Amino acid sequence: MVSADQASDGYAAVFFMDGGNVSRQMRATEFGAFLDGYVGLSDLAETDVRAALVELGDDLLVRALVFFRIYFDEEGRADSHWNIPIEKLARQGAKGPDMGAGPIRLVCRSQCPDPAIAQELWDPDMTPGSNTFQSIRKAVDGNSLKFRKIEPAQDENIPTLAAEPVQTENAAASADRVRLAQLIREQRLRIKTLQSVHRDSLSDIQREHRLEMQTLRNELSALEQKFERQRLSNEQLKSRLAERNEQYLTMQEQIARNGEQDVRQDAHSDAEMVLVREQLERKQRELELRDDKIVALEQENYDLRHQEPVENSVMEHLKQQSVFLVAYHAGVGHLTLPYDDIEDYFRNPVAYAAERCGLNEPAYLEWLEHYENPVCLHQDGNGDPCGEPVMRVSQPGDFQAGTDDRCEKHREPATA
Repeated sequence: MVSADQASDGYAAVFFMDGGNVSRQMRATEFGAFLDGYVGLSDLAETDVRAALVELGDDLLVRALVFFRIYFDEEGRADSHWNIPIEKLARQGAKGPDMGAGPIRLVCRSQCPDPAIAQELWDPDMTPGSNTFQSIRKAVDGNSLKFRKIEPAQDENIPTLAAEPVQTENAAASADRVRLAQLIREQRLRIKTLQSVHRDSLSDIQREHRLEMQTLRNELSALEQKFERQRLSNEQLKSRLAERNEQYLTMQEQIARNGEQDVRQDAHSDAEMVLVREQLERKQRELELRDDKIVALEQENYDLRHQEPVENSVMEHLKQQSVFLVAYHAGVGHLTLPYDDIEDYFRNPVAYAAERCGLNEPAYLEWLEHYENPVCLHQDGNGDPCGEPVMRVSQPGDFQAGTDDRCEKHREPATA
């Protein structure tokens, strides 16, 4: 990956970044030793490090930069599977900012000659005050790696005839065009890096939103299960209470029919009646407590469904429309979900998309199957599909099952 400190036309080093500053510098050969696993860095254990390959000229001016990531394991050793060809990438880099010797060759995630490894790279920060290029240039000027600077040979002062005014004006215009082109390249790079930061930020917000929605759904499901258990318990209690009432009425009838029994039997019956009354009163109190709990749970469920989002949370930003949730479905395109539709969407995204198309869910799924694989679905006597390609219907509302998903041979006749 990294062969030598000094190439044929300069030097090579690796800078480790901590935020917007250079935290560690090493020569290319030293970095190669880390890759070979001979030594480790305990302070970087279990860390995903942002680093940069810096290629310098003999005059110690930056010629190329490659911004890459590398992971160090729990022992501080570089990932043994890391195999990014950073030297090769440095030779293929596109034009970047001017760091003293003309536009450098730059490779980063937004400007990578090989898209397959773009995710293994990172974008420099070009924000004023934390500019990555300025931090690297400052570290290069410090020359803590003690590279030997070779001053370029001075040309002899050979007298020349004064240039014509027109040639001077052309040279000045050419210099202005070069400066303008360099400024445009730098602004385009900054736009790309800002877009990359925006994508990462949006991805983090969406991931946080999904986790928050899942937590709310879990809480709601737990409350619904608790409410269902209370409801079943209440029904069982009512059933037992009804049985007790029937027993009480039966006992009253028995007492009326046996009114001529002796006093001891009457006393025994009275004791049983008192006991039953006490049991009925106790059960009635229990029933009232259960009813109060059910009312409280219903109120809690209602409050949870209609509670305002937490301040500065993703749900609050969605409700205030400072952040929008966008979903994509074939046949509908990108949908900006209103805050009130978010719960319905996550409950059944396909049904939501089908409703936006003016179809029911089964009809939308039939069209979606045709749209993703436009072939004839006719089956022969053995159940094998025809599979002949057919014309794709791009709009769900224009699709007719049995006609648009059949070839000319198996298409059903049109109905009047």
